[in-house]
Amino acid sequence: MSARIDPITRSVVQHRLSSIVKEMGEAMLRTSYSQILNSSRDFSLAICDAAGRLIAQADHLPVHVGALPWATLAVEERFKDVKPGDVILLNDPYYGGSHLPDLTAFVPVFDGERRLLWTIVRAHQSDIGGATHGAYNPAATEIYQEGLRVPPIKLYEAGKLRDDLLDLLALNIRNPREFRGDLAAMLGAAHLGERRLSRLFAEFGAPVVEAAVEAILDATEQQTRAVVSTWKDGVFHGEAFLDDDGQGRSDIRIAAKVTKRGSDVEVDLSDSDPQSTSFVNSSHANMQAAVAMAFAYLIDAEIPKNTGALRPLKVIARQGTVVWADPGRPVTLCTSHPSNEIVEAIVKALSASCPERAMAGWSRRFRIAIQGEDPRTGKNFIWHLFQARPGGGGSSGGDGWSSIGEWHSVGGLKFGSLEVAEVRFPLYFRQHEFRPGSGGDGQYRGGLGVSLDLVLETEKAAKGNTAGDGARHGPCGMLGGEDGKPHHYRLLSEGREPRVLRTKEVGIELRPGDCLEIRSSGGGGWGPPAKRSAEARRRDREQGLTEASAEQRS
Repeated sequence: MSARIDPITRSVVQHRLSSIVKEMGEAMLRTSYSQILNSSRDFSLAICDAAGRLIAQADHLPVHVGALPWATLAVEERFKDVKPGDVILLNDPYYGGSHLPDLTAFVPVFDGERRLLWTIVRAHQSDIGGATHGAYNPAATEIYQEGLRVPPIKLYEAGKLRDDLLDLLALNIRNPREFRGDLAAMLGAAHLGERRLSRLFAEFGAPVVEAAVEAILDATEQQTRAVVSTWKDGVFHGEAFLDDDGQGRSDIRIAAKVTKRGSDVEVDLSDSDPQSTSFVNSSHANMQAAVAMAFAYLIDAEIPKNTGALRPLKVIARQGTVVWADPGRPVTLCTSHPSNEIVEAIVKALSASCPERAMAGWSRRFRIAIQGEDPRTGKNFIWHLFQARPGGGGSSGGDGWSSIGEWHSVGGLKFGSLEVAEVRFPLYFRQHEFRPGSGGDGQYRGGLGVSLDLVLETEKAAKGNTAGDGARHGPCGMLGGEDGKPHHYRLLSEGREPRVLRTKEVGIELRPGDCLEIRSSGGGGWGPPAKRSAEARRRDREQGLTEASAEQRS
């Protein structure tokens, strides 16, 4: 393999790799069965090599992609005899998975007899078995109560499907038809990437592609170090808090000590609170992904987010804490929480090192999953709330994006068409609009959350579960900005007193005609409110984005 490669070839290969992953994503979007994938886009794709290095990714969910190198290493450790036509699955958080609902498919890419790369698809399943529908179980005290655990296994061996294994997986899931369809979409997307990479090898030759990959990673590292070297050196501290674990503990602390020297950054999470008995713990791979996310958000957007960009970063953590739980602990909430709090603590710390790059807090996740019977078909359904996306944080670049989502997805998760959701599920979206005044005040205000009134149009009672955080602690203001308003969800049911929904509940009775009154969080404000321009405040009033202007219009 050549030790040097010209910049034009490197650029062409880099863009080809990026376009391959994007095309895989389009295939996944257009062929998956479930609403959580073909509408909300809760999936991610990447290319890794045999050393677990992240080579290319598309702009999907950072919390997925950041954990994929660890999953790749788990696959490499388990299987030494990978052959063309093999397909490997895993979801176990203690084998490089994020949490059990995120199933990951690996397809090896060969050049002749040499295995060079993996095409990888990670996709959130609408159900993965376990004690509760929708995979989130706030009552869980061990991982076995959260769903089906899948260590690295071969679903295909040399191109031959293991039907018995597929039957075993589908039998343990509440919606087997959707599961089979979504899995087929995942494998189709991964095989598409395999074909495109094989064509790339045929065009340029594998040695040229390999040399280009090394040059891409090296160039990305240089770009990243050039940015980091402009930040202030020092030791900085930040912290963030989970509301609770749903089982009696409140204000669970995530602590970040960040040391910046030259072009290197060390993040130490060792002082975070001990692990919980509930599902708010993080797996190791998910913790690594959260740290990588925070770092990636602070470097230039144009820098490719691959292994080269992470070379200046060192992560220290202590097993047995909430950010790195012992094997067997429940962790299903971890891709949202404590991921968001890990990011927030790190960004807070580095706001003293690179203040113009440190955005205010993005909102936290508060999901609802409903299981019931659709009276139009007589079939059972499982629906996940992706509507009412909360607001993003303000930054030195301007106001936060409204209804954009949380730290861990930064816009990658979508809520899709309300009308399509009403066609697919027995639901009526009576109101879905910005929540005035929900963004934190500041020189640049936080993005707004959403006011949603959702009516259940079933004929039989349904069950609901909640999973999330951020009903007490709103997204943090940054550099003098104010915190965003926290979430506030209520259940309105005829003949019953309205009640506030907690962020971690199981088995909520939802009667026909019940209304979920959802008021999602706004993002944090950036900079002192006194510095917000009069023109910006006038525009907010005219557009009805403040509480006062909304009251005047009503």
